[in-house]
Amino acid sequence: MAYEVEPPKYVRLAQTIQRRIEDGTYSPGTRVPSENQLVQAFGMSRPTVVRALELLKRDGWLESRQGFGTIVRGRPEVVEQKDRRGREALERDESQTLGRLVEVGEVPVPARVASALGLPKRAKVLMRRFLVEEDGEAVELVSSYFPAGLAEGTELGSSEALSGSVRKHLEARKKARFDHVTERVSARLPESGEGELLGLPDGVPVLSVLVVACDASGQALQVSDVLLPADRQELEDTYRLN
Repeated sequence: MAYEVEPPKYVRLAQTIQRRIEDGTYSPGTRVPSENQLVQAFGMSRPTVVRALELLKRDGWLESRQGFGTIVRGRPEVVEQKDRRGREALERDESQTLGRLVEVGEVPVPARVASALGLPKRAKVLMRRFLVEEDGEAVELVSSYFPAGLAEGTELGSSEALSGSVRKHLEARKKARFDHVTERVSARLPESGEGELLGLPDGVPVLSVLVVACDASGQALQVSDVLLPADRQELEDTYRLN
């Protein structure tokens, strides 16, 4: 059984500031808010804010300049795009992606998705399942799940490929505001129909990247289960040595 431990407050604050650097809220060359402003904005103690800023400086996101304060450097070159799958799941334009929409409709929420969405077992959710192909070969199966209430009044239930990303669609139609993404990577055997869609022989596992997209309050707006054939993957990571 896997257990998830919530990161310390200073790490969560550092992640929030990092996301704001990535989305342009804090652009390179500008000053980040002062410690006092961050304390007031996030309701955290000064030591927590100081530790978060020191962590970002250590990892190359920020730097201190004499007479200027703390300056945004931007995304460090050594940081690997570990969130690529999550970003793709949120930003993908189905109408412009090689592949096909294979299933749309209300389904009982899978257990691994129910916990992320905060829903009870047997609740119904809207699922969109898209098969990504390259050179005629299936390379990725993306099953995205949405709370029924959030999907109402949108085109998420359409059997046609969406034009524009799901994220932009929800932000425009439901005024939803995506704030951060969490990814959980695991390996498992494909469930009924998944292996066939991916063209996998019996017994070949898949890598599952469970992408949980939340608003600023931590409420999950979308959960995407991105399946990758394990026999065709090579994972690489880059990290700092302190």
